[in-house]
Amino acid sequence: MREEFPDDFTRVRSSLVIMAKAVREAMRQASAALLAADQNLAYGVTVRDAEIDVLYRVVEDRVYDVVALRHPVGGDLRIVMTALQAAADLDRMGELAVHVARATLRRHPQPAVAPELAVLFHSMAAVADDLAGKIVSALADQDQVLAAGLDADDDAMDELHRELFGVMLSHEWPLGVEAAVDGALLGRYYERYADHAVNVGRHVISMAAGRTAEPA
Repeated sequence: MREEFPDDFTRVRSSLVIMAKAVREAMRQASAALLAADQNLAYGVTVRDAEIDVLYRVVEDRVYDVVALRHPVGGDLRIVMTALQAAADLDRMGELAVHVARATLRRHPQPAVAPELAVLFHSMAAVADDLAGKIVSALADQDQVLAAGLDADDDAMDELHRELFGVMLSHEWPLGVEAAVDGALLGRYYERYADHAVNVGRHVISMAAGRTAEPA
């Protein structure tokens, strides 16, 4: 089984990379739709979420095939089960992109982001895209150093999230409760997207450690 496992895992990993690319594009498009109040772009994100669901099932099927046919143990088993956890986090990231897109649709033709918050959400979208891009690279290369660095990028998102609430809770906030609720929900979506990205990075580290810890 050990001789065949690297090929099996390569197929699982390639599916994760494709899924990570789709998740990155979903949030990229959702952010563009949000900041431009673009109904068509937002609707496209909700439709293409089905593709991410299919990719998740592909990873599941490949993992279950490895377990059923190869009967992995020890480090090999940890690797494939961790890959499944990574897919679950990626799937959740895709769902959060859909939440952002739906916020745009709910408020159309008005923007879902108040003008006072636009700069912050531009920054949050940029951080989210950077995190997602690093996930793609970390998964493709099994890059533990890159994966470990995602925590620092998540700190940047957390800081933006704090700034967001600082603006909305200040005495100078002019737009009332509804705009603040929209901002709070959207901020939460981006914060959770970043948290799941960090989780994927940790899964990359675990997969690499599981592989090297198992004796040949």
